[in-house]
Amino acid sequence: MTSSSNSVSNSNAIDLPTFTDLQGAAGVEFVVELTETFLEEAPQQIQALHQALRCGDQAAFRRAAHTLKSNGSTFGALAFSALARELELSKLSDLGAEGALMLQRLEDEYRLAAQALKELCHAT
Repeated sequence: MTSSSNSVSNSNAIDLPTFTDLQGAAGVEFVVELTETFLEEAPQQIQALHQALRCGDQAAFRRAAHTLKSNGSTFGALAFSALARELELSKLSDLGAEGALMLQRLEDEYRLAAQALKELCHAT
């Protein structure tokens, strides 16, 4: 195990068995491509969540949260995915000020997952 892998596994941002299974099923090179796409698109989806929250657009909010949940789960970003799922199932009218705090937590989890994914992809 490389030191990069150790730092990733210690961060708990990515579930290593899930990520390894993905690499085995899809191939290492393809997972690198998927990761790059996720790293490009996730910030856009997070911004879509912010916009939907501001505008009160429940459908757009749920759609963006669902996309983030599914993509995060694919890579083993379990905390990120769980938070996105919580947002997906939330009613905007019930979130209130908590909505902005939850989105900040989601962004924090994304940063951790993104860093771990970058390290994992460069470790192979």
